[in-house]
Amino acid sequence: MKVQFELNGRLVQTESAPGSTLMEVLRSRELYSIKHGCDHGECGACTVLIDSKSVNACLILMHTVDGRKIETLENFSDHKSMHPIQKEFLHEGAAQCGYCTPGMILSVEALKRERVELDDFALRDALNGNLCRCTGYVKPVQAGLNALKIPQDKGGGGS
Repeated sequence: MKVQFELNGRLVQTESAPGSTLMEVLRSRELYSIKHGCDHGECGACTVLIDSKSVNACLILMHTVDGRKIETLENFSDHKSMHPIQKEFLHEGAAQCGYCTPGMILSVEALKRERVELDDFALRDALNGNLCRCTGYVKPVQAGLNALKIPQDKGGGGS
């Protein structure tokens, strides 16, 4: 089946077998910020933006992306400078093994684009779908708060 969509600012057309997922197709295109995690939409390692919304690429069948705008973390850097959210993750030491980091950065960006009232709870909710076994979420949350310029909740609102 042929599918045409915008990928990181470029119009692409691909042919894939019925039942192929977006994660499979993007990884076959050597976009490795999309990690192969759980295949059940529970870990967030394969997070991408579709029309600026954070989604798990392992759950998206290719026929559903026809005509859509898809962004991966590769779209956020020109290899000369980092995106502001990436800078905050680096500054806060929020990436340890790095497996969850692309998904977390895209989840923060999706929240920013929603233009909802940004607060500590909205950020934590946005990161809720990204499983991280290394950081305990403290540093990624702080990086997100900094990137979105949200004052930190001093009341101890847990992770």
